Amino acid sequence: MSAVKLHTTSSLAPISVYSPYDGSLLGSITATDPAEMDRLLDTARRGAVIARDLSRHKRASVLEGAARILESRREAFAETIVREAGKTIVQARKEVLRCVNTLKLSAEEAKRNAGEVVPFDAYMGSEQRQGWFTREPLGIITAITPYNDPLNLVAHKLGPAIAGGNSVLLKPSNLTPFSAVKLVEVLCEAGLSQEVVTVVHGDRELVGALISAREVRMVSFTGGFATGEAISRAAGLKKLTMELGGNAPVIVMNDCDFDNAVEGCVSGAFWAAGQNCIGAQRILIQAGLYDRFREAFVAAAKKLKAGDPLREDTNVGPMISKQVAERTEAIVNEAIAAGAKLLCGHQRDGSLYQPTVLEGTPVTCRLWHEEVFAPVVMLARFDTLDEAIDMANDPDYSLHAAIFTNDLNVALDAAHRIQAGGVMINDSSDYRFDAMPFGGFKYGSMGREGVRFAYEDMTQPKVVCINRG
Repeated sequence: MSAVKLHTTSSLAPISVYSPYDGSLLGSITATDPAEMDRLLDTARRGAVIARDLSRHKRASVLEGAARILESRREAFAETIVREAGKTIVQARKEVLRCVNTLKLSAEEAKRNAGEVVPFDAYMGSEQRQGWFTREPLGIITAITPYNDPLNLVAHKLGPAIAGGNSVLLKPSNLTPFSAVKLVEVLCEAGLSQEVVTVVHGDRELVGALISAREVRMVSFTGGFATGEAISRAAGLKKLTMELGGNAPVIVMNDCDFDNAVEGCVSGAFWAAGQNCIGAQRILIQAGLYDRFREAFVAAAKKLKAGDPLREDTNVGPMISKQVAERTEAIVNEAIAAGAKLLCGHQRDGSLYQPTVLEGTPVTCRLWHEEVFAPVVMLARFDTLDEAIDMANDPDYSLHAAIFTNDLNVALDAAHRIQAGGVMINDSSDYRFDAMPFGGFKYGSMGREGVRFAYEDMTQPKVVCINRG
């Protein structure tokens, strides 16, 4: 069986998908005509009834079966990720294994998180009452996913939604649609009815129809702030969960494990060509360690090999497109013109952008305040922890932060004061375990991902109370 694709009557031009590495045509997908919205909703309505009526063990069985199938085909899925997203083959294999885990976690959530007993007799006058609440599906969910994790971020929408008994209208990135389609096909192969997840492809007009439809009870979106703001204005009365990016600070204290800090920061800055919402963008280094850290970090960055993502020895693959790499180049040029000092990198060959390290970046620059989403990192010196925390908290949105120190009191103090959805201690800012709550702080903070937390957002409590007289 294959994923539902309502494209047979579309008169729109196909959407071409190109390799980020060499620009070759990988294939095309049929655009979904927004005029087909009534048919989409009709399918989703049928899917919602089917999903709601699935027993919890059946939901879990589908998710567990999909995880097994995915694991057995992990190399094929990894190659799909490489070809359409540009991740290196090593990184793509890790994404596939994370997706397997996300599906397994979702299966467990389907079996265990059904509700709980309500202690009615805890309130005077309710001694003769007893009951419980269950977790019931919302109904139809619109899920919109980005290009940077084209498999696992789709699983983070679909897994909890299926576990909760919902149907989904899934709109993956037009740049990386094939991983999403293949995952839905695997779910159907594992026993999921085709009506439960409908895959659609299109532009802003389609997205507008998907999010504004009255019958859609929730929009789950991962992407940029401008799009998130537009969605929030257009969605109407429905639940919104959004992961809108970050600008991760990493604090490196004088007393840290030096080698661990350098290794963690290099990985955190340049994994997936920096196209990582929790990647290290600003590394704040205490003055006593600054010169030594800068020398080691720049030397390690220069050793990274950028190139063909299918080669086992490639460390940094291409950015998603030549245009995005050009935009990154322009933002770095702005910072250099404003006074930032280039330590290495800042060389572009098509969509390949060499790992780039700057220091002395003025805090007025876009590069300091905005998410760069590229293999670019800034080093900055500080004297006191108070100063570092102020620098870390400077942008008005955040996801993750990190601190490297051997002083537990300092680590816990920083974790308390840093305004972020997660603070990693003696680890890269881009560490993420798919069971943990994941989301932003400050501006744009809307809900949490992570399987349990997404599942709870995608379900609603229903109370049953019995009066025994």
